[in-house]
Amino acid sequence: MSENRPLVLATNDDVVDELSRLAAAAGCELERVPDVSAARARWLSAPLVLLDPGGVRECHAAHLPRRDRIIVVSPETTDISSLQGALELGAERVVELPVAGAWLSECFADTAEGPSGPPGRVLSVIGGRGGAGASVFAGAVAMAAARAGHSTMLVDCDPMAGGLDLVLGAENEQGLRWPDIRVRSGRVACSSLRAALPSLGGVKLLSGARKGFAPEPDAVTAVVQASKRGGDVVVCDLPRAMSETVAAALDLTDLTVIVVPAELRATTSASRIAERLAERGVTARVLVRGPAPDGLRAQEIADAIDLPLLAWMPYQRGLAVDLEKGRFSERRGPLGAAARLTLEVLGVQHKLRRAS
Repeated sequence: MSENRPLVLATNDDVVDELSRLAAAAGCELERVPDVSAARARWLSAPLVLLDPGGVRECHAAHLPRRDRIIVVSPETTDISSLQGALELGAERVVELPVAGAWLSECFADTAEGPSGPPGRVLSVIGGRGGAGASVFAGAVAMAAARAGHSTMLVDCDPMAGGLDLVLGAENEQGLRWPDIRVRSGRVACSSLRAALPSLGGVKLLSGARKGFAPEPDAVTAVVQASKRGGDVVVCDLPRAMSETVAAALDLTDLTVIVVPAELRATTSASRIAERLAERGVTARVLVRGPAPDGLRAQEIADAIDLPLLAWMPYQRGLAVDLEKGRFSERRGPLGAAARLTLEVLGVQHKLRRAS
């Protein structure tokens, strides 16, 4: 459909030919328009707009409104007037051919496979203390999202956790782990990423290795952005240390949850984490996990941490044994109920709910 095609307004035939070649190789169909009058009808609805310097000058002179996802493409360094016009139109990048060919190919691939709906949603999960169960909860939310009909990505950002594939019983699944991922351009094609990763229960898993390998901040940004562009529900399992890698994930996060066991020490530790999050402008919610050996109540713990309470998750008998034996499931019990509630708060709808 024409609504899904990138819009091209270019006066340089060499630029048009190269864009057409790159788009065809990526399986993306372009819509080239002859002038700014034809561009106006698709200006706001096109998923991507590509202009050369001449196209920039035409659109700027016609006072077309600012919009996202404008790329200026030139066979040589652009002049000052076209750069100024590009900024006023809202262009996100100016690239030069043929140097930017690989990057543009990835843009076209992302556009071709992009969903018709809104971008994906990102959840980050942090443990209030070591062993709080954050990794298990992150896995449960990801599995619940996949079961609800969503394309889902689970991203392991904790280098000292031993690998989320072990938590899910997926250590023997074929596919890349973080040490195998090499992000050089700062951008990842979503389709390539999905194809390279192991899958479990409909969840694409980017796990750490059992060697303490920490992903670079740029790599985390590229992976999460790619998944979000593809419409995925993205769940990030974060360590408690506020590293640059953690900051990269938090900057793209829509909802942050701190998992806090119902005990005094965990509450105190979670308070420090909440303070560090607040320094980055992040307001998290608290998920309190049972049992409560001293009778602490969930709301009391949330009040002590000074964060909103997301939910109380009672102790689930048999969960630890199931995890040890590789029988991970979020379908039943308090873990599943808390996972589904978190998806509702994140704004993720159940795609399979209605039947005709």
